Amino acid sequence: MEIKNVAEPDETRPFAGKGNAAVVNVAGHPVLYGTFEPGWRWSEHIKPIAGTDSCQATHLLYCLSGRMRVETSSGEHGEIGPCDVAAIEPGHDAWVVGDEPCVSVDFGGYAQYAKG
Repeated sequence: MEIKNVAEPDETRPFAGKGNAAVVNVAGHPVLYGTFEPGWRWSEHIKPIAGTDSCQATHLLYCLSGRMRVETSSGEHGEIGPCDVAAIEPGHDAWVVGDEPCVSVDFGGYAQYAKG
């Protein structure tokens, strides 16, 4: 059995001044507790770190609070809000909607997300 708390993460990854991810590794799986501040956008704040045209991470996340819009490279789009569970495939952009931080827990397992 392994139990960890995001208040004491194994690692913290900043989002260029617009939030961060607290990362805990549980049983060899990274779990990201992300806080995305108003104004955060993947293509502005993570793209320079990732070095790709769109987010190439697979996400399986649960939204705790706030809202985030996601648009795929193929034109699909949706908005995630409190209590939503979402599966998002690689090839997308995303941004915070409104003036409240979007807080989510990502079980997608993409260990390199926002890692410089």
